[in-house]
Amino acid sequence: MKRIESSVKHIPYSQEQVYTKVSDLSNLRYLVDRIPEDQRKGINLENLECTPDKVSTTVSPIGTVELAVVARDPFKCVKMETLRSPIELTFWIQIVSTGESSCKIKLTVDADLNMFMAKMVEKPLTEAVEKLADMLSMLPY
Repeated sequence: MKRIESSVKHIPYSQEQVYTKVSDLSNLRYLVDRIPEDQRKGINLENLECTPDKVSTTVSPIGTVELAVVARDPFKCVKMETLRSPIELTFWIQIVSTGESSCKIKLTVDADLNMFMAKMVEKPLTEAVEKLADMLSMLPY
């Protein structure tokens, strides 16, 4: 198991506002549509389908990835796991209040990788986790 963590990102919205958006995966379409054009570089999400508990998309060059929420800890954490993916992943979005109208987030991924796969995907996966954390920190909640 390989653990990858983003850096901590500060968000100028309350913990409750951020949790409400990220815990309902049907909001992902809303969030993706609000990513500034200059921040979309390298993001290629095709066939994005979202429900409150699942998200499915085609990610180039990986293929189809489907994630489902497996646990919600209100206002603190959303935990997801892959249902369909070339790599088995567990993914957390942790949210901590830093004030009435601010919070910080950190993303964590546990990937089930053998040594060969770890060498191939560790860097792109680390970059993807960090980029996702950056995007989440810039969105209007």
